[in-house]
Amino acid sequence: MVKSPPCVTSENQRSFQLVEDMIDEEFAQKLLEKHEFLSEMESVDCLTVECPCSEVEALSLSLRDEDGFDMLVDLTAIDHGEDAEGRFSTVMHFYSLIHRGYLRVHSSCSDNEKPSMPSISEIYPAANWHERETYDMFGIDFLGHPDLRRILMWDDYPYFPLRKEFPLAGIDTPLPADDVAEVTQASVEPAPMMGGPFVSSGDGPMSDSEPRARDESWTEESEKPV
Repeated sequence: MVKSPPCVTSENQRSFQLVEDMIDEEFAQKLLEKHEFLSEMESVDCLTVECPCSEVEALSLSLRDEDGFDMLVDLTAIDHGEDAEGRFSTVMHFYSLIHRGYLRVHSSCSDNEKPSMPSISEIYPAANWHERETYDMFGIDFLGHPDLRRILMWDDYPYFPLRKEFPLAGIDTPLPADDVAEVTQASVEPAPMMGGPFVSSGDGPMSDSEPRARDESWTEESEKPV
């Protein structure tokens, strides 16, 4: 027998509203006062703060043990471009079962050539694979990680595929195992991008419809850069 949904009264409507508003301006102000190194960032969805990379571990420990954020939802990175003053930054999303809400923490890497960030995998074990993936795709070194290895690409893969300079169509790369390459006569080749998820139009050169894809498609007249 299917149960009917609970009756919504004015009393539990107020309760729902309290739950939705538990991470509000008052909560944000208290968090910023407690952690003076934080600064609030503009956001359209959840509370977002900027944290110096030197304070990431201390903040994560406090969020877990004192502030009620018992779950790390995800951790990734942003490449702001080769000309950006601070090229790389990490973004972490925490969730609190107590506050019923999310907190986004943005932290910039201090070095554009060799970006690094403290690992929080000992504080939030879920960060282990997230940090490995971020290292694999962006080349950010997570200091103190117990096993920082590539997780998607092979260990000797020479590129970081989510960096801005990496072409959307990929780069020809020999397979790491000589025996596999010898038997299959195959290599890792760039994927044809016509009709792919990054293409807004299939008419003419891809650079006309996707600025980031200039000279990165098999349909381009000029050769793809390597």
